[in-house]
Amino acid sequence: MQITVNGEKKEFTALSTITELLLTLSLKPETVVVELNTKIIQPNAYDKSQLAEADSVEIIRFVGGG
Repeated sequence: MQITVNGEKKEFTALSTITELLLTLSLKPETVVVELNTKIIQPNAYDKSQLAEADSVEIIRFVGGG
């Protein structure tokens, strides 16, 4: 399946949810905000949010600092 992640087209196999995408990218779900096809997805819905061919996902990571 081809999905655009942060503006870059990527090919994935066996992905079905946002949680699976984040784990494949080695990202912790609790440290990011995800937008799926221009809609912000609530963290408690990552497991239920299904991905499909040609979806567009934007992932914003929280970074600490001072």
